[in-house]
Amino acid sequence: MTSSNEFAPVLPARRWWLPRGPAIQRVFFGTWTAGVFAFLYIPILLLVFYSFNDSKLNLQWVGFTTKWYGLLLQNEVLIRAFQNSLIVACVTTVLSVVIGTSAAWLLYRYRFPAQQTLGLLIFIPMVMPEVLMGVSLLVLFVNLGLPLGYTTLIIAHTTFCFPFVLVGVQARLQGIDPALEEAALDLGATPLKAFWLVIVPYLMPAIIAGALMAFTLSFDEYIVTVFTSGADSQTLPLKVYGMVRVGLNPQLNALSTLFIGATALLVIASQVFSRNKST
Repeated sequence: MTSSNEFAPVLPARRWWLPRGPAIQRVFFGTWTAGVFAFLYIPILLLVFYSFNDSKLNLQWVGFTTKWYGLLLQNEVLIRAFQNSLIVACVTTVLSVVIGTSAAWLLYRYRFPAQQTLGLLIFIPMVMPEVLMGVSLLVLFVNLGLPLGYTTLIIAHTTFCFPFVLVGVQARLQGIDPALEEAALDLGATPLKAFWLVIVPYLMPAIIAGALMAFTLSFDEYIVTVFTSGADSQTLPLKVYGMVRVGLNPQLNALSTLFIGATALLVIASQVFSRNKST
């Protein structure tokens, strides 16, 4: 009698060094993740590395130096541009928070004609190409007779920044309990006082997130700033782009390194603060 094993297919011996099943997925996704991180962070590391290069061309490593940081701190043009960016971003952040929070509460709390149309128009600056927004704002300011400067720059930045605050606050309002405001009103608070003492603290995480987004967008904005800034209100992105067009400048590497370090410190500080707060 013939054994059934004689007709069984002969399987090739498994090579132990080849991953199988989930191991293949781990290798693939691990390699892909490493490649993405390398693509994102290797240029940043090179920028930091060459900020200490004792060569003005930055084409090859010559020697270690920190003189570019000293020259950067003496560069009055960049310092003035940084001050302009900081002023515009801070004022824009305050206006965006006030307008965005008020508009989100208005759209949530009250019902009025053309409410959906108004809500749609508010989101247009978020999706409109920046070139079109810059040109349209420039035409508006010229027709109104406003000279280009800090005022026009702040108005332009607030126009496209406050919708980001509004979106975050609206998302936070979707989970609010109406009983909070009702309880405050029952205890004798006026609608304004109830909003300030009850609603605003509840919305504070969304307000802070929107403020950080507005500050970052305003500080980093270039295209709209080109059309709406004057000679005395040139911001840091405009000056940096003007210096890059002339040629490579090691001071820009030093400036970028300082910003990277400041951002890293802020992220670490926020993580430590949130961890201490949770414990």
